[in-house]
Amino acid sequence: MSTLRRDELADFLRTRRARLRPAEVGLPEGVRRRTPGLRRQEVAQLAGMSIDYYIRLEQGRGPHPSRQVLAALARALLLTRDERAYLFRVAGEAPPDATGPGREVSPGMRHLLDAMSETPAYLVDAAYEILAWNRLAAWFVGDLSAVPAGERSMVRWMFGATVPESHWADPEVLRFARTTVADLRAAYGRYPADPALAALVTELLGLSPRFAALWAEHEVGERRPTVKRVAHPELGPLEFECRVLHVPETDQRLIVYVPAPGSPTQAAFRRVAERVDS
Repeated sequence: MSTLRRDELADFLRTRRARLRPAEVGLPEGVRRRTPGLRRQEVAQLAGMSIDYYIRLEQGRGPHPSRQVLAALARALLLTRDERAYLFRVAGEAPPDATGPGREVSPGMRHLLDAMSETPAYLVDAAYEILAWNRLAAWFVGDLSAVPAGERSMVRWMFGATVPESHWADPEVLRFARTTVADLRAAYGRYPADPALAALVTELLGLSPRFAALWAEHEVGERRPTVKRVAHPELGPLEFECRVLHVPETDQRLIVYVPAPGSPTQAAFRRVAERVDS
């Protein structure tokens, strides 16, 4: 265990507290808030500790915080992965290993999804479990609000038994699947202790010969953009670029369907957006 740097820990806690708004952590704004950010008692409440103990941490005094206390503070302050590691180090502790893909959706990502009103977009974890989506995305992935968490796997859908063999005749579809499996293998290497990820790979190896063949190639790499052509039952033929944007602090991916400007697909997306908003 390294040395506890009390002053750095105190400064870090104060700055992280000041940047948060109450609404971001599910607290009311209130009417007499004189300073930006959360109050000390609010952080203590969110972290499940006494206000006196938290005040002493911010003042650079008090006992050495345990790993449990540090983990609670990281959750309460919505720290990124890098910030969490820094918190542990200045507190004289080794950062915890990431045991599995990040599955919590930050308020900022939810706001971003909602703001993309004319673009289908959804957020997945490193194992391609859909975590959040906007209203336009529901036209492509369905309304998943009634589907239990843990059963929204893009990879299961991609290699499911109901997918016809003719689906794989499109080279873009095959390329999309290949890069997805390569990205999944990279996650499998990063999170060897995650039981959900291990169970997913084991299940697909047993159920899908095509997945097993791609997995056996041992390709490793992050997803690349690809062009998708979809014969939508209501919107007709669509063509768009499927962009996969990596979110470093959570190891999640934001998948966005980007039509060409002025294209029939962009017009179709706008019509759906107007219908959804009306």
